[in-house]
Amino acid sequence: MFHHLVRLPADGAAGRPSHCSWALSLLGYTGVCLMVAVLAGASPAFAQTTSAVPAARQWVTPPPGDVVRGQALYQAQCTACHNVDSNKIGPAHRGVMGRRVGSLPGYKYSDELAASRLRWTPQTLNVWLADPEDLVPGQRMGFQVDDLQQRADLIAFLATLR
Repeated sequence: MFHHLVRLPADGAAGRPSHCSWALSLLGYTGVCLMVAVLAGASPAFAQTTSAVPAARQWVTPPPGDVVRGQALYQAQCTACHNVDSNKIGPAHRGVMGRRVGSLPGYKYSDELAASRLRWTPQTLNVWLADPEDLVPGQRMGFQVDDLQQRADLIAFLATLR
């Protein structure tokens, strides 16, 4: 019945478990963490909610983009709110690649975007254009580009704006 239990050497006697080693093997890591949290004064509900670790974001480099198609897409989809050299509803885009997110002088960003501590790279722009709210919850841009190749083309164009 308990053939899966691990016997840890204790008190200098190899193969002779201490009471703690039996507890560890019976409870497992999660049970021990829960037990420690409860003994430390936390409720079991607190210990269970804090055990989940959020998944790390996967930064994906977009495929190579076409600058000419990107410029056409920019003209068709972005210029209602953005300009290359001046702020409109959205900030100017010249020099966007490599710039810290939310940092263009003279433009009033949302507090969330200004505090994001991100930098515009092909990877961050890819996530941003796919779903701005996913990258920075609370931002104000209400537009997204669903097509991966179109995002890549826009990013290739933005990279030329130095």
